[in-house]
Amino acid sequence: INDGEGHPSSSHQPLKGTSKWATSLENLLEDPEGVKRFREFLKKEFSEENVLFWLACEEFKKTQGKKQMQEKAKEIYMTFLSSKASSQVNVEGQSRLSETILETPHPLMFQKLQDQIFNLMKYDSYSRFLKSDIFLNHKKSEEQEENSQEAQTAAKRASRIYNT
Repeated sequence: INDGEGHPSSSHQPLKGTSKWATSLENLLEDPEGVKRFREFLKKEFSEENVLFWLACEEFKKTQGKKQMQEKAKEIYMTFLSSKASSQVNVEGQSRLSETILETPHPLMFQKLQDQIFNLMKYDSYSRFLKSDIFLNHKKSEEQEENSQEAQTAAKRASRIYNT
């Protein structure tokens, strides 16, 4: 179904922005703007390190070459996992990595820890984020922008009808 200009009608448009973020944490984390807003929220909750760790692990999986992997693995370890880490994430003690594993890195070496942090965010902070002022204000400004665009489109359509 198309509107008068050949665009898909609104009922079949893919979700975007806050509508998409609200469907799953995965969708939120795929959108750079969603990540930005989620980080803003987590910063206020003093848990921004969770999403930073998750993002670092995603980036790590794409790393090529043993030397680069070793460097990146050490950086992730020192930043998020070491007992002296500046942005230590809260993972279960028995699943912490020892520094020796950093010598032989592999793309999924942080997967178990990343999954723990993902679940922590999914079942804890994500639901609070969806109720937060940061999310709700962004959603409201998106809706206002959308309504403004729809009004302009309707005005264009009306002027075409009456000026023919």
